[in-house]
Parts: sequence; C-alpha cells; structure tokens
Amino acid sequence: MSNIIGIVDYGIAGNLYSIQKAIEQAGGLVKIISNEQDFYIVDKIVLPGVGSFKDAMIRFSKDNFLEILKTSIAIKPTLGICLGMQLLCKFGFEHGKTDGLGMISGEVQPLLIDEKLPHMGFNKICVIKPNKLLKGIENEEFYFMHSYEVINLDNVIATTKYADRSFVSAILKDNIYGVQFHPEKSKEPGIQLFRNFISLGE
Repeated sequence: MSNIIGIVDYGIAGNLYSIQKAIEQAGGLVKIISNEQDFYIVDKIVLPGVGSFKDAMIRFSKDNFLEILKTSIAIKPTLGICLGMQLLCKFGFEHGKTDGLGMISGEVQPLLIDEKLPHMGFNKICVIKPNKLLKGIENEEFYFMHSYEVINLDNVIATTKYADRSFVSAILKDNIYGVQFHPEKSKEPGIQLFRNFISLGE
C-alpha cells in the first residue's frame, strides 16, 4: 500500500521545502503537487502557507487548482499548516473579504490583541480534544508566526494562549486537520506530528 504525502505548490507557500525536509525526516515519501494530475498520485495532502489569504485564493483560481484541490481534500487525509489551515475556512478578511476553500466552518480575522504582532516564537498548545495528530505531543511547544486567527469554528482540538487571548491552534473535521503553528520549525515535536500524520489510517 502506498503512502505518498503530497505537498501543494501554489507559488506563494514559502515553507514548502522545509515541510518536505521535515516530512522526509519523519520517514515520509513526498510528492510536490504542481499540476492537477499530481493529486491522483498522492494518498495524503499537506496544504502549506506563508503569505496572504487573498493572494493564495487568487493563485488557486489562476492555476485551475480550485476544484481538484477541494475534491481531493474532501476524500484524503489533509493537513493545513498556518495559512494552509486558514485557507480551509469559508472566508478570510485579509485585504478585504475573500472566499476560502469552505472545507470547515470558520472564518479568518485579524488577531485582536494588545501585544506585539505577529505572534512569533515558541508557545504551548492546550489539547481540548484527544486526536491522532497530536498524540504524544499534547504538552509540547510549537513555533508560531501569524497575525490572523480562525474564529467561529466548531472543530477545535487545541488552543494556545498569547498574552490574555486564547486562539485556535489546531482543528479537526472528519479527515481534515489544521494547525496554526509551523511543525516544520518546531524541532522534534514537529517531526513527531508529521510521523503521526504519516501513520493516519494504518
């Protein structure tokens, strides 16, 4: 049985190759998804992301990725990372309201807090619903770098506190996971998260 992890390359995801390296370090076999046909080859999907919600959605439309991406996410184990998690939502409000992929019920709003932004550096997660992705790393710190948060969500599995505000740091809906942090920059806990993702379904 194959277990190929496909990382979606949509042109603006600056963390793509660091994710590839981390997944390979975790023992995974990686395929970079750069065209529609690649979606049929892979068994799991990673949606990376660094940058603007609006720019990412424009790029999906230009690359004709949108429908095949949504169809693939609906049926294959998927992990959205940082912006990649945010793109799974219905709407984003960065540079105006933009439709997201609509795979989960949340929307993406600015992180409203009287503290330095972006929220950057290592911070602890608080797992509020046991799950396979975060198994064994429930009390670890992960690397964050973001100024927006996912809100109005029913599928929260972990939160994180920054100053006086708790925000969503991980979600799960059916086969779709999302993390607001960067596991590829989170040392051994991040590698273990990728091991857990690779082993889903085994």
